[in-house]
Amino acid sequence: MALRIGSILLCTYLLLLTATALSESDIKNPQITQTAPHRDLENRIRDGTVTTELKDYADNTIGVGGTTGRVSVITVAWLTLAMAAATGLGAIPFFFVELEAQWAGVCNGLAAGVMLAASFDLVQEGQEHGSGSWVVIGILCGGIFIWLCKKFLEQHGEVSMLDIKGAEASKAILVVGIMTLHSFGEGSGVGVSFAGTKGFSQGILITLAIAVHNIPEGLAVSMVLASRGVSPQKAMLWSFITSLPQPIVAVPAFLCADAFNKVLPFCTGFAAGCMIWMVIAEVLPDAFKEANPSQVASAGTIAVAFMELLSTVLLGFSNGFPSEGASGFVVSLLFGLGPLLGGSILVLFYTTFSLPQPLLTGIASGIALKLAAWRPTQLLISSKIGLLPLLFILLLGSATYHVLITSFLNLVQRKKGSAHSHLSSPSTLSVSNLTLQSFLACGGVFLHGFAEGLALGVAAPKAYGLGRHMVLPVSLHGLPRGAAVASCVLGATDSWRWALAAATLTGFAGPTAAIGAIFTGIGYNGLDYWMVFACGLLLPGFVRVFRRALRLDMKKGIYGLLMGFGFASVCLMSTRLVCLHTSYCNSAPEAVT
Repeated sequence: MALRIGSILLCTYLLLLTATALSESDIKNPQITQTAPHRDLENRIRDGTVTTELKDYADNTIGVGGTTGRVSVITVAWLTLAMAAATGLGAIPFFFVELEAQWAGVCNGLAAGVMLAASFDLVQEGQEHGSGSWVVIGILCGGIFIWLCKKFLEQHGEVSMLDIKGAEASKAILVVGIMTLHSFGEGSGVGVSFAGTKGFSQGILITLAIAVHNIPEGLAVSMVLASRGVSPQKAMLWSFITSLPQPIVAVPAFLCADAFNKVLPFCTGFAAGCMIWMVIAEVLPDAFKEANPSQVASAGTIAVAFMELLSTVLLGFSNGFPSEGASGFVVSLLFGLGPLLGGSILVLFYTTFSLPQPLLTGIASGIALKLAAWRPTQLLISSKIGLLPLLFILLLGSATYHVLITSFLNLVQRKKGSAHSHLSSPSTLSVSNLTLQSFLACGGVFLHGFAEGLALGVAAPKAYGLGRHMVLPVSLHGLPRGAAVASCVLGATDSWRWALAAATLTGFAGPTAAIGAIFTGIGYNGLDYWMVFACGLLLPGFVRVFRRALRLDMKKGIYGLLMGFGFASVCLMSTRLVCLHTSYCNSAPEAVT
């Protein structure tokens, strides 16, 4: 049922998108051929000098198809579709954990907090776009509407949704319906923002803000469904379906901004009224049945505080931060998707072809070897660092991490050895050490990504067009790190869940460092040495991992090494080719090449 509804909505959306694109192409002015700025701008960009020529180019590249000052409908459509897809990320935790009764109550409390915070934001948004009286009328109409819906479902008799039946199904239907309804208001707000005076720069920041908001909202929907026995896959699909109205409404709102501005206050108030009624009448009473009031109240308060903090930070960023920082912020967040995508690809191959442990650990070692060699080689070829200093820094990084790994493993072994005679068997200690070595090797990849993120944070704000030329390079650059971590964890634990979790955690390293570099305003001086040092950190942990692969099966370990080295080479060389054949190199050549 969920798949059928999602398919119908997606097909409708794509048909509308195609029709809009065709009509737009008929009335559009003749295209203006665009060329990248000349490469002699590279030195000026590296120095942080933004020239008039570069600014004019950035302004002209906002539109698609050469249209100056106007955002393309296709751009709005695809960006809002990606924004809606972020809602499905809220279901990811339920792939790893199963809810007990008490935790189901706490989750309902969290869902209530998220829904209340979303209703506050909707009321505020409606007041900003028009008369507050229409917002009040919308709130009252929303409460009456959802009350009538509940009465209708009760009179309808036995209802079912997915694997849920009876009264629980009615509650789930109401929650999913309300979250879907409130997406109409968010979609119209995004469309209107793209049609505003600031155009693309304002629209992309609001799109990003709502995409981040969509994740906890998807978590709220998933918590309600998972607490009633729905599988994580179906919870993720229904979470995505609740946000599909966002791209469907964003396009007509962008084309008819004035008309949507007039009805937006009532629509946001209506959605807020529905959510407030549902939280008080259904979600909170269910939470109190399964957990004590203190736990539910604490969970709800934390959820509201988190959502409001998120709104405040994103609002302050979009209103008070320069456009250079905006481009760096957007690209920095995209930098974190590469490792997750790389880990997902590796897990897909693992589940499809049942890759053996020696091959997996060999793949991880091959990728780590290529990552450790790539940046030093680039710096050596460009004569930024001499051979002897480069080798010294690499050895220093390797020695530092080797000492840390050895000391930590010895400490753990002594502690377990003291308890071994009482509780443990020898085999338990051996397995734990192997798993621990793999996670410590992944720590080297995390630190490597952190160093690369610092370079990205320095370079990305200098990219014109909100860094849209950098999206593909930074994504490709993160693939090998995610694949290395996932294959290393899979080889040690045979758990795809842990592999994906490790790849996701690794993805946080780059954006965290990049955003920190943007806010602190650090320069590029000295970062080359830190990146070489980080490359040295990769080697000790993966040397241990590769030795284990050779002991298990030398042939498969070597095959894995070659496969991992080849995969990383393809990704990094593709990044280089993208840099050479687009205007990306003129934007921020230091970031990922």
